Amino acid sequence: MTNEQMTNGKMENDAVEEVTLGAVFASKAEERVSVASNWKLVWWRFRKNKLALLSALVLIAFYVVVLVPDFFATQDPEATDAKLAFIPTQGLNLFDGTNFSPWVPAVVGKRNPVTLRMEFKIDETKKVPIRFFTEGFKYKVLGLFETNIHLIGPQDPQSADWLYLFGTDRLGRDQWSRMMYGTRTSMTVGLFSVILSVILGVLLGGISGYFGGWPDLIIQRLIELLQSLPTIPIWLAMTAALPQDWRPEQVFFAITIILAFIGWTTLGREVRGRFLSLREEDFVLAADLAGASRLRIITRHMVPAFMSHIIATSTLAIPVMIVSETSLSFLGLGIRPPAISWGVLLQEAQNIQTLALAPWLLAPGIAVIIAVLAFNLVGDGLRDAADPYGH
Repeated sequence: MTNEQMTNGKMENDAVEEVTLGAVFASKAEERVSVASNWKLVWWRFRKNKLALLSALVLIAFYVVVLVPDFFATQDPEATDAKLAFIPTQGLNLFDGTNFSPWVPAVVGKRNPVTLRMEFKIDETKKVPIRFFTEGFKYKVLGLFETNIHLIGPQDPQSADWLYLFGTDRLGRDQWSRMMYGTRTSMTVGLFSVILSVILGVLLGGISGYFGGWPDLIIQRLIELLQSLPTIPIWLAMTAALPQDWRPEQVFFAITIILAFIGWTTLGREVRGRFLSLREEDFVLAADLAGASRLRIITRHMVPAFMSHIIATSTLAIPVMIVSETSLSFLGLGIRPPAISWGVLLQEAQNIQTLALAPWLLAPGIAVIIAVLAFNLVGDGLRDAADPYGH
């Protein structure tokens, strides 16, 4: 056998081995997919969408703030000092030259001889050293144990150095700390409202579509009544009915219920339409003939059949609820001070003169935009990942 024949034979053997290995790997991948649960398949598809995955990380960061806003706050959000009104934002710098040494520029104040108003400016020539995991005001973590450790603060907590990352408002309150507390309120209202509206939509829409008859007639007329009423007057009427002496916690839950009561109608009508089409399908009839109860047929057979739609609707409804709460609080109809939400913070930006003096008061609006975009992108990613016909 010549050297050329030996070389060709070796190449053929290598090619056969490569094909065999490729077939083995393909077989293992198919086996892995075939035994994976539905939620694992959804996760595998979802993580391929890099933009949705990044948005999910942003939302996780938001909800970490929701859990422990005190840790991220630099000062007591309710502490007021009118002499420190409208301090501008201090940009955080992580490096001093080539060394990792966090600092912010100092703030200097000077009284205007005409208006007698204290005017603050950033002095880039002076540096205020900053450190992470520093001491500050005391708080309770999840209401369990007390601590005074905060994410960021001046290197010397006892010094007179100021740290106002997002500036201050007209009462000298730290805007960054109030943003952290506002995140907890606004993000929680949106989440709870959507949970309640999904429960109402699936329950009432399922009853309407599966049973039909007079329950369908009553529920559909209720949906039409709620959808025919203009939204803003409904909000005005419901929020005006809330007692003025209610505590912020009571107003919070009332606003959550109001938003859920208004927001379930669209999902309820969509669920009804899907139930009308699914109740004649073979797998539903088979489950009925096998003796399954109606509740089991609905929860174990019909609802999972369009779970992707429910997931997408839920994630896309949360930003609507957040914007609704922000709008109500901005107009003074929703959550009221001393409670803190993004809408309550944006009330400070209603005055044109105030806005001209302190444009950083619009920062809560940026937080609303980021949260809404993140929820929309995650909702699109989940809808595509949960759709078995899209892949």
